[in-house]
Amino acid sequence: MPDLGTFSLISPARLGSSTWLLYLRSFAVVGQLLTILATIFFTSLEMRFTPLLCLVGLTAVSNMVYAWWLRREARHDFGEFDAPEQSKNIPVDRQLSLDEESDVHQWVALALMMVDLATLTAMLGLSGGASNPFSFFYFVNLAVGGVMIRRQATWVLAIGAIMGYATLLLVAPSIPGISSPIATGTRLQSLGLMLAFSGCAIVVTYFVTRTAGELRRSQQKLLASQAARDATHRLESLTTLAAGAAHELATPLSTIDVIVRELSRHLDGCEKPDSVTTDLRLIDGQLEICRQVLQRMRNAAGDSMASRWAQTTVGDLIDTTLEGIRDPHRVDVPDNLESVESTRLWVPQEAVAQAVRNLVHNGLDASPPDGRVRLVPRLASGSLELRVIDQGSGMNDDILKRALDPFFTTKEPGRGIGLGLSLTRNVISELGGRLQFNTEPNVGTEAVVTIPLQNPNELDAISAGPVN
Repeated sequence: MPDLGTFSLISPARLGSSTWLLYLRSFAVVGQLLTILATIFFTSLEMRFTPLLCLVGLTAVSNMVYAWWLRREARHDFGEFDAPEQSKNIPVDRQLSLDEESDVHQWVALALMMVDLATLTAMLGLSGGASNPFSFFYFVNLAVGGVMIRRQATWVLAIGAIMGYATLLLVAPSIPGISSPIATGTRLQSLGLMLAFSGCAIVVTYFVTRTAGELRRSQQKLLASQAARDATHRLESLTTLAAGAAHELATPLSTIDVIVRELSRHLDGCEKPDSVTTDLRLIDGQLEICRQVLQRMRNAAGDSMASRWAQTTVGDLIDTTLEGIRDPHRVDVPDNLESVESTRLWVPQEAVAQAVRNLVHNGLDASPPDGRVRLVPRLASGSLELRVIDQGSGMNDDILKRALDPFFTTKEPGRGIGLGLSLTRNVISELGGRLQFNTEPNVGTEAVVTIPLQNPNELDAISAGPVN
């Protein structure tokens, strides 16, 4: 028997279903041992008890080895901290990956369950064969396997159980006091029992594995939803912090700007070194950069706060987007799109316009000074697609993976704070849409925004709201 007192310090969530298999095998050892002892002391049945006890010992020894191996794996993967309180500090996304056990754990679990099936078959063969009431425990093994290991491996268990039961029907000796007509019945009866057992094994395996799979997928979706919600809350906190910083820094920077201008005016009629003039111009230039950064921070904060929903059209959304573009002459919108631009949709127009504007500005920054950016709207399966195509150098895989991370930017200092794409993704995802990037090195990047034309939660408001 393994030392469950020490091993219980390892949180089950950190090794998936492996610890539960350890516990179940421990309970099975205790149950088998008690059953054998009860048979010895309270019945007159004549059986070969020594081999039965050896089989129980084999299960106990293998479980002790399994417990040692799991503890070593836990220390290797997570270090020396094993307390459940410390395991709670593992991030949600990390917990999600822990629930998907490695192939090694799965193979070890399958091997142990196959050993358990062989041990059960041998014990039943020594104690009455298929007529032993404990033969129903084949289905327990299949149910446990369907929950704890992958579907393909569970079918291997099902085949092993069917073969074990067939062996009991064919070669298991009868024992007086246990044997029933099963052991002495006709071949037709044995065939019927074999078919019934096989059918039950297949049905149990199919429905248990399917139900367990649905539960795992639901759990993964729930954890992914929690991770996304946590990311949204963190991003909202960052934008609030950015807005507060922009507000607090505006006053001292304005004071510095006034003082610099007053100082420059007083020094106009005085002789001064050229370095003083250069320094004053430098300070003025740096103040202008600070003003631009603060404006971007205010705009970024406004992305997450503009949440007024209204019915609008694609054309109005594009016009609102273009109103805030700093170089509108470099942005092209295809002509002959009357059917698309007249399409109605239900969105928070200002927030979406600012989100798309961020993509257009990124495209302008990535393109050469004379490069152009195309904004192409199209309808696809009840959704609006807005494609922002630039003429930049594209993004490599490393940049593409981090592009949506808050405060990640490849621009020079002062030209961006790295919140634009994060906020754009946040706004679009809250609408039930998605943001994707198609990029090719030395050719350019295409940002694709997909937005549902109608928000299912606002259908009643659409029928009653005015068109802006």
